[in-house]
Amino acid sequence: MIKNNAAKVTLVGAGPGDPKLITLAGIEAIKSADVILYDALANPVLLDWAPNAKKIFVGKRNGYKSYEQDEINYLIVSHAYESGHVVRLKGGDAFVFGRATEEIKFVKSFSIPVSVIPGISSALAGPTSEMIPLTQRGVSQSFWVLTGTTQVGKLNTDIQLAAQSSATVVILMGMSKLKQIVDIYKQLGNEKQPVAIIQNATCKDQKSCVGSMDSIVEMVRDNNMSNPAVIIIGDVVSQGETAVRSLTPQLKNWIR
Repeated sequence: MIKNNAAKVTLVGAGPGDPKLITLAGIEAIKSADVILYDALANPVLLDWAPNAKKIFVGKRNGYKSYEQDEINYLIVSHAYESGHVVRLKGGDAFVFGRATEEIKFVKSFSIPVSVIPGISSALAGPTSEMIPLTQRGVSQSFWVLTGTTQVGKLNTDIQLAAQSSATVVILMGMSKLKQIVDIYKQLGNEKQPVAIIQNATCKDQKSCVGSMDSIVEMVRDNNMSNPAVIIIGDVVSQGETAVRSLTPQLKNWIR
């Protein structure tokens, strides 16, 4: 490969799903792209900002990986050499379970300039879309963001630690491990711990359910919920669920 003097790579966080939640910097990068490699969780509407760019889907859909990570790394570099500006468009934020570091190291090994544009993670946007605060004075002073599933497909053991804290716990990629997560909380005597699950957060087909550890598995089954979804655990869930309904009748009348 002969290096193109215009070769550069930009990792862009596409946001949680709603195409309006991408940053202006992200849109500018997409507009200037010669090639875009995009994931399944990046809203394809965003590709309309680059009508003349070459678009390559490199995500995972219905359990099928179109490319392995090593192949994606090679595609990024080869297209940068051949075409110039490559945008790697990732759902959410590139540095939140996005394997960005692996891609950056590979690109830099070829002395190709690389930059990163942050995106809004579903770990933040999911709770917000249902008016659930991650922190609230007197309720929760911190929050954990974890993956539910490790690289080898096992349950993340950090969940055991998070479940023993008073923090809000946000779990991504955890729906296949929901029963195991619930069992951890039950073993700690937290059967009544509030939990919310939000599927396709910020998208038109978003749906959610709110319950407790002793009811959520059945609720998920009854509502036919699956990935991509965000699991939120903690007392803040109840705060969000009742935020509007907690208004007193007198205050409601005053608002009217």
